[in-house]
Amino acid sequence: MLLKKDKLPQLIKDLKSLYPKTKCALNFESAFQLLCAVILSAQCTDKRVNMITPKLFAKYPTAKQMAQAPLEDIEQIIKSTGFYHAKAKSISETSKILAEKYGGQVPDSMQELLKLRGVARKTANVVLQDYYGIAEGVVVDTHVRRLANRIGLTKHQEPVKIEQDLMKLLDKKYWHWISHALIWHGRQVCPARGPKCQECLINGYCPKNGIKSAKSI
Repeated sequence: MLLKKDKLPQLIKDLKSLYPKTKCALNFESAFQLLCAVILSAQCTDKRVNMITPKLFAKYPTAKQMAQAPLEDIEQIIKSTGFYHAKAKSISETSKILAEKYGGQVPDSMQELLKLRGVARKTANVVLQDYYGIAEGVVVDTHVRRLANRIGLTKHQEPVKIEQDLMKLLDKKYWHWISHALIWHGRQVCPARGPKCQECLINGYCPKNGIKSAKSI
């Protein structure tokens, strides 16, 4: 069941009261470090990523240095994040592209970011919003997908379609904030299994059938 448009302003107000200021949970000191951290965060918690990136960036803090790193060394450092063969290859090849075509700098446009290995719209949006302050879309991760469905902001499961729905519903000034607000709420109150519905201050927007089928969303 989709949320009625006349309820959207109050939902935003309620979420704002819970999460007035939000930020990316990943630790980084540069656009390159953020890019790598987001690539590593796929199917992995931000907490785990933050545990391994200090060692990775201490050895290879820039794209030029990472481009010269042995692939096996990157794999060994990031192994605990899961899918480390694919992630290491994405980080290595993306670093080489950045070093060769962009002077070691991470581009600040969606079009250019999407040319990099391992970078889809979610990763590009995080870099653009949380480093460059550019809102070209809405970050849709597993938490945003789940909550957007539960509270009726979308009926889709595909990240691209969910992003399109959220961009149509929300004023552009909310694109960056809504992603982090839903992510934080998903982690703290509304996980995939065992959502704390009685503690949820926005449970009035969540249809009963959404709560009952929560495990399948």
